[in-house]
Amino acid sequence: MPKTSARLLALLSLLQTRRDWSGAVLADRLDVSLRTVRRDVDRLRELGYPIDAVKGPDGGYRLGAGTDLPPLLFDDEQAVALTVALQIAASTPDSGLAEAAGRALTTLRQVMPSRLRHRVEALDVTAVERPAARPAEPVGGDVLLAVSAAVRAREILRFDYGDGGTRRAEPHHVATRGGRWYLVAWDLDRAGWRTFRVDRMSLRTPNGPRFTGRTVPGGDVAAYLIGVFRGATDVSGSWPCQGTVILDLPASTVAQYTRDGVVEEVSPSRCRLTLGSWSWPSLAAAFARYDADVEVVGPAELTEAFVRLARRFDRIAAGESGPLAL
Repeated sequence: MPKTSARLLALLSLLQTRRDWSGAVLADRLDVSLRTVRRDVDRLRELGYPIDAVKGPDGGYRLGAGTDLPPLLFDDEQAVALTVALQIAASTPDSGLAEAAGRALTTLRQVMPSRLRHRVEALDVTAVERPAARPAEPVGGDVLLAVSAAVRAREILRFDYGDGGTRRAEPHHVATRGGRWYLVAWDLDRAGWRTFRVDRMSLRTPNGPRFTGRTVPGGDVAAYLIGVFRGATDVSGSWPCQGTVILDLPASTVAQYTRDGVVEEVSPSRCRLTLGSWSWPSLAAAFARYDADVEVVGPAELTEAFVRLARRFDRIAAGESGPLAL
């Protein structure tokens, strides 16, 4: 029979792997009697682990939720996953959780076995966020928890939003992008879907009544948000402006610098490139950044945007100023 301390850890590890365990199966796994299993469960309860009894022919046990967070056991893969997640959170200061994530990462490393600590210390992850036009205000964990709780309970949120007064919304999803936190919700006052910056929300309590959930446009939250950030005008989430050109560059070269586009080989030295953007001038500028001769395939709006940019740049090169007459 294993020592009591080792047996308790083995029992706790088993209880964490699935919801319910019968006493007979636990006794068989640990190679002990049912009476020993009962005694070990009582010891774990004394240590603060909320283990509930499950009714049944043989009786059983379930690791429940308590008032405090007891020590937990993680296998090697779980420990590595936690380390990566905490490193990313700790290196994202605008999220508002960086300090807490850093403390959690230190705690995790301190209790790791040496064989695993040496492996994860070699793992140094840095999250490089997209620079925002204006730094976001940090969002406290309590605010995120309150908003997420309303999402889960399907309770109407009331909050002051920036300078726009009090809003009422049915919260549906919390998302993060570029170091900022967003709430996807149905705006009751404007009868439409909106994406709110959580750092601009001042929650009012208590929450409003429960609501019946709606489906976000298109049915896919991630796709919907991509469309929102792109400025899409329909549920497809596609860019409002899309165009195609032929570049005097090999497809293999262009593909290295194209993340969100379609590259097709025309010849060993030329390729067809399709991109999207939020406006025609910005799309023309996106093609121009490849620093190669461009042949516009279409549409006509893209050609017009190139003409407009060319006039603007000619005036800049000539040292002229003032609005451009088109």
